[in-house]
Amino acid sequence: MRPLKVLPAKFIVGLIAGDPELFKKTALILAKKFGPIEETSPLYDFNLTNYYEKEMGAGLKRQFMIFKKLLPAEKLAGIKIYTNKLEFLLSHKKIKRDINIDPGYISLSKLVLATTKSFVHRIYAGRGIFEEVTLYFRGHTFCPGPWTYPDFKSETHIAFFNQVRERYYKDLEKKYGLSQLYRCV
Repeated sequence: MRPLKVLPAKFIVGLIAGDPELFKKTALILAKKFGPIEETSPLYDFNLTNYYEKEMGAGLKRQFMIFKKLLPAEKLAGIKIYTNKLEFLLSHKKIKRDINIDPGYISLSKLVLATTKSFVHRIYAGRGIFEEVTLYFRGHTFCPGPWTYPDFKSETHIAFFNQVRERYYKDLEKKYGLSQLYRCV
């Protein structure tokens, strides 16, 4: 059987920072690079883990940005390399980050994030970048796996991603037709 054409994915970015102005500044830079931001989530408290506190301080917030333009999934590793450089450009310390920028994408079947850290559930994408399925879609909702980051398991985040996926599905249906989507739901 010949491989089917892969549909473009909905590009997303997760941000973690303590300074609300950094979210705005980062949004402007990312929009200039990747096109208009379709939606921005509320600022959530990032308090389910203290993983970043030593580097970035306490009182961190989380925000997601959803981009209007669809991108080929294979672009994610290159985007992660760009966002890693951007993290340090936006840092006033130049040794430790002031903002964490996690690019990823939503497809009809999953939410994928890029990382520089290898682990058993992460697939090497090249150039020092790994990708993981952070959430998978089943039974009309995104579901966490045993490896999913604590905040991505929250009902608020899952509800937000479900809404993004629903709009993405409708956009794909308009552009490609229902026959192209049957294999992805």
